[in-house]
Amino acid sequence: MSVIDVLVPENAVRRMHVVVADRLRALGHDVALVGAGAQDAGWLALDRLLRFERKALRIRINGLLDLVPGAQLSPARKDVALRLDLAGGDAAVASPVLKPVFSGFSSPAGAALLLLRGQLPDVDIVLDGQHSVAHGKPMVDSRLSLLRGMDDVLAGMVTLMVAAAHRYPDGGAPARRAAAGALERPTGGQLTGAWLLSMVPRQIKGTIQRLVCRVHRWDVSYRFHKGARVVDTGLLAGEPWIALPDDGRRFYADPFPFEWEGRHFIFVEDCPYDSDKAVISVAEVFANGTATVPRCVLDEPHHLSYPQVFAHDGEIWMLPEGGSGGNLILYRAESFPGRWVRHAVLIPDRELFDATLLEHEGRLWLFATERYGYGSASDTLVVFHAPDLQGPWVPHPANPVTVDRTSARPGGHFVRVGDRIVLPLQDGTNGYGGALGLADLVELNETTVRLTTPVPILSPEKSTYPKVHTLTATGQLEALDCIVPVRRGKGRRAR
Repeated sequence: MSVIDVLVPENAVRRMHVVVADRLRALGHDVALVGAGAQDAGWLALDRLLRFERKALRIRINGLLDLVPGAQLSPARKDVALRLDLAGGDAAVASPVLKPVFSGFSSPAGAALLLLRGQLPDVDIVLDGQHSVAHGKPMVDSRLSLLRGMDDVLAGMVTLMVAAAHRYPDGGAPARRAAAGALERPTGGQLTGAWLLSMVPRQIKGTIQRLVCRVHRWDVSYRFHKGARVVDTGLLAGEPWIALPDDGRRFYADPFPFEWEGRHFIFVEDCPYDSDKAVISVAEVFANGTATVPRCVLDEPHHLSYPQVFAHDGEIWMLPEGGSGGNLILYRAESFPGRWVRHAVLIPDRELFDATLLEHEGRLWLFATERYGYGSASDTLVVFHAPDLQGPWVPHPANPVTVDRTSARPGGHFVRVGDRIVLPLQDGTNGYGGALGLADLVELNETTVRLTTPVPILSPEKSTYPKVHTLTATGQLEALDCIVPVRRGKGRRAR
């Protein structure tokens, strides 16, 4: 493994610097934090804005921009194989050096300016100021908080930097591109102006919307198709969709249909408004299109969603998302559909989201997004494989496969369309749940993962499903969900 120096401001070591070093050490590298001059004066205005927002919005997160008093710094080493320039300045650093660039800005303050203006920064990891060896599009979950938005962007940067540094002895990323020209770092006046003229009005508008409506709310709908599925056509047109009613005190999301002994069921995330977590519920759907009221079949101390139900080796299994619990747990149907028991922890001690199973060329594969303690759960695609459902599950050497808000998080199970293998992927460009696309899996083995760019699912004009979030199907039954705000005090939205 490599000897790596991480260059940081000697008077302002932040949690992101420590996290980069710790993650590289966990991969076996010899890493030291090295002081590289004082923090740039441009940070003063940004820190003031962050402190004000933290106090005004009562934000209590421990973020990647937090200062770490007493962090141990080491002198620069002569035998270093690679330097990571996280000092945020423009001083020349001896080659080879990797440095993050945020949509052309060499300082995180540039990312802050873009967020304040309502834009989404991309991140490049640039080698010796010339070539981008890693490129990502971090998901920004909160567009109305600079502090939370910066945490999302910097979490993506940390993941890209760690991956690029870890792969550097092998030449870094296989595809390189010319680095964008450097943009002048923003001034304190630019940051403050963008906050007053762009961020504050959007925060006021968002506050009013949240007071009037339940903004983060989903509807589930289903239909029996006559041969043409959405994955076949890329369109929501065709047979009419039937809404799964709720009681006005909860919403349903992440529908997964399953056919059993000639009967049809839909498993859903069931999220009561008065709870901070969801459970898994199931409804039976009859041939005439009516459905039973969903009833809870699985509850845990942590949030549950994405109830992927499937048959394998003569049993019925469920692999729900439980990322906040820190383990990927497999459940077995003891009495289908109402009683489920924990069977095994497939992947322990990792925050995995929307893990989606595929059987391919004699192996089992899991596609999921991963959160490394900070940032969004919707932009970092990872893959695991195993000879059998029981494991052992091995991380793919290409992990992280991508950091991309437009094409990382699965939005439904793999579907075979002729000779093609299609995976729905979420597009978070316009926010979480903003869109869904269909990507073809074109290469998958123990060294390579390759998906096409997702093709957006198209809705008819004036559709009641403008923002599809999940798409699933089994047999003739297919289901979807979409984000649909509803006025507080009202039931589900009228169709």
